[in-house]
Amino acid sequence: MKLIWNYLHKEIWSPYVAGILLGIVGILAVWLSNSLLGASGAFENLAGLIGKAIAPKLFDNLYFNFIMPPGITNNVVLLIGAFFGGMLGAATSGTLKWGKKDAANSDQQWKRIFGPQTWKRWLLGFIGAIILEYAAGIAGGCTSGLAISGGMLLAPAAFLFIAGMFTAGIITTLVIYRNRF
Repeated sequence: MKLIWNYLHKEIWSPYVAGILLGIVGILAVWLSNSLLGASGAFENLAGLIGKAIAPKLFDNLYFNFIMPPGITNNVVLLIGAFFGGMLGAATSGTLKWGKKDAANSDQQWKRIFGPQTWKRWLLGFIGAIILEYAAGIAGGCTSGLAISGGMLLAPAAFLFIAGMFTAGIITTLVIYRNRF
């Protein structure tokens, strides 16, 4: 038990252990909720929920009534669980910096390349999240929905997406950091 407890407190886990645990979570998601993993639809579910409360006529359309109905769905629960799971993981590893001065910009590599401005990191993160969400809509799913759940089902689209995602990530890193990493 002490071995497991010590492993949970490590800052970096083995990708094999993390992959096995993710596979177990994926199997449990299908078994317990009859639903695959996927989080990108959660934002639309929440937007519809808030929108119907604020401007019901504006959100009374085909998209929010049938395609992406508002409410607390499995995707929303997964999104909330991912947030709190990440917080718990950071807390147990001792790397949680919530509320600490300069927590959003403590990465030395980031500071060396882009400077010490915290707002710049928040802005680029926000813009990146918008692009990712938009691209997930175009691709028909997010990383968790298309790559992980699709990969569990051995769907060819999942493996094409994974290859494209890694290729885009490598190219983006080379463009942004050039030879400075």
